Amino acid sequence: MSDRIVDWSRGEQAITFQTCAVCGNVQYFHRAFCAACGAPDPREQRASGTGKVYATSLVCRAATPETRAHVPYNILLVDCAEGFRMMAHGANDLAIGDSVVASFRPFAGKLVPFFTKRA
Repeated sequence: MSDRIVDWSRGEQAITFQTCAVCGNVQYFHRAFCAACGAPDPREQRASGTGKVYATSLVCRAATPETRAHVPYNILLVDCAEGFRMMAHGANDLAIGDSVVASFRPFAGKLVPFFTKRA
């Protein structure tokens, strides 16, 4: 799929999602089909990077040697403005309901989405 939009998982500072042309379903986890109706080839779009914190979990124990330098770090579920929910990293002071905006930061050797409070 050479016409795919490149996002953070492929080295670009962007978040992408998919929408189904048949049923309108919005999905974040990239698939070759719509998870709701099974239609092929959902359309990829670039997200705005804004949303609200749905859940937050402060990690205080490193899972791997590579993450040890980042402890404590915050893992979030974010309800993005486009209608999908994603897991990402975020500022340690974020709480459920906070309006947030994404940037990108290095974490354990990779560039990952990182949410902070939106002004």
